[in-house]
Amino acid sequence: MTRTDIAGLPPGPAPVRAAGVLMWRPAAGGGGIEVALVHRPRYDDWSWPKGKLKRGEDFPAAAAREAREETGTECELGEPLPTCRYLVDGRPKEVRYWEARAGGGRFEPSREVDRMEWLPPAAARHRLTHDRDRPLLDALLRALRP
Repeated sequence: MTRTDIAGLPPGPAPVRAAGVLMWRPAAGGGGIEVALVHRPRYDDWSWPKGKLKRGEDFPAAAAREAREETGTECELGEPLPTCRYLVDGRPKEVRYWEARAGGGRFEPSREVDRMEWLPPAAARHRLTHDRDRPLLDALLRALRP
């Protein structure tokens, strides 16, 4: 990928490559869904499970791994969602996302992620810390529409 692929960002270092998921499950009691948000104490923010690619890892593998590491939950990747591009400490970051249906597992707090919550989409929209994460929720809801 060349730097010109990232619209609106100045030339400079190659972007940090990361992947994440918008993990969902059917809501308890039927009707609708819940989505998983994670709290990162280092940044004191609520966001989607995501993280940097490891050497030799592709984006989908990283997305599934990060979901498992941050939430303790296995997931099945579905449709790709929009890619987010932004600056972190002056360096470009590219995060590719997928919708992902939750499977089995159990959350265990860690230094990286100390809390996880399953929320209905409207509550998740309000809980998200970063404005850039909200359009991803809209994309997820469109992708899941029959």
